[in-house]
Amino acid sequence: MNEERNPAASWDRRYREGDIPWDRGEPSPALVDWLARGRLGGPRVLVPGCGAGHEVVMLAGRGFHVTAVDFAASAIESLARRLAEQGLDADLECADLLHWQPAAPFDAIYEQTSLCALEPGNWRAYADALAGWLRPGGELFALFMQTARAGGPPWHCDPIAMHRLFRAPAWHWLDVPARTVPHPAGFHERPAVLRRGTGRAS
Repeated sequence: MNEERNPAASWDRRYREGDIPWDRGEPSPALVDWLARGRLGGPRVLVPGCGAGHEVVMLAGRGFHVTAVDFAASAIESLARRLAEQGLDADLECADLLHWQPAAPFDAIYEQTSLCALEPGNWRAYADALAGWLRPGGELFALFMQTARAGGPPWHCDPIAMHRLFRAPAWHWLDVPARTVPHPAGFHERPAVLRRGTGRAS
């Protein structure tokens, strides 16, 4: 099937061939820091666009009830094997996040790779979906990609654009550290924690 008409096939092929330069081979330092500070609430955590799932393994190992979703079947299959090898468990789903719905909202969402991988024209729909997946008062732990270039993926997540996208009353920005997190592809990510409000998402 033509990969231009079937993006899932393109992502799946890249995982099968190991063509994943964005993968650092371990959990993000931002997640390690949030966990060390006891910042991440729970127990139900969603990891959309989980990819190789290093963060999923870490969260499951810390006792969180993790749901992980990815477009690429090979990524989900590989993650399932890794979890089984370590005696860990998580709910894994292969799905298009723009058309996916969970059975119940989550306490926290760890968002690192999905937004920057989506065409900017889909950002509003994705932000609305994130709001729907998160319970009021739940928190979004995000890493906003900084590429300082046009085009993508990954797409540049300009901080001003992110504040417009995730705005009150649906979202409240809680924690925006000045530091950035180096990305293995040569970019940087800006960590931020947002709390889900009770207002409409858009």
